[in-house]
Order: sequence, then C-alpha cells, then structure tokens
Amino acid sequence: MKAFKLDELEAERAANDGAYLQFVRERNMSVGLYALDAGDLDPQQPHQQDEVYLVVSGRASITVGTETTQVGRGSVVYVPAGVAHKFHHITENLRVMVVFSPPEG
Repeated sequence: MKAFKLDELEAERAANDGAYLQFVRERNMSVGLYALDAGDLDPQQPHQQDEVYLVVSGRASITVGTETTQVGRGSVVYVPAGVAHKFHHITENLRVMVVFSPPEG
C-alpha cells in the first residue's frame, strides 16, 4: 500500500521549488500535485496522456480545447491526450491532484 498526506506532499513540493510533484508512478498511471498561486500563469502544453484533475483547494478557470469553466475545491476535470488546456484567472492559490494515464513522461 502507498498512502499519502496532502500536507506532507505540499511541503515536499514547496521544498523542491517546483510547481509539480509526482508521488505515484505505476505501469498504467502516475499521480502528482500541481500548484499555481493566485495570479500565476499556467505554462502547461498539451500532454500525450489522458489527465484527470481534482481541485484540492483554490479557485480558477480552466480552458480545455475551446471550453472554459470555473473550478474550485472538489471540481474534477478530464483532459483528453493532446488537447490544449490551461488554468487561468487564478484568484486563490490552486492545488490540484493530477492523474495521468498512461504515466507522464
């Protein structure tokens, strides 16, 4: 079993000075924590994997392809492989659990 505490993952991510911390990597999937602070620009480019975002905290908008929606704690967004997507108008520090399938990179 692998079990994690969100506060510990956030501390590890922050200590490594990165916006993204991958903490699970298995044959068919990977999971990470992605962080963008209020006012940040999201540098993401389309990925080769399908993704699911679960917003843990914060508020923002996300555009996937040509569709835009607002997200906040508890929002879940699916992004198909190869589709352009970005978080924007980040009004509260955003923390997002990201599941990639197959594993990222």
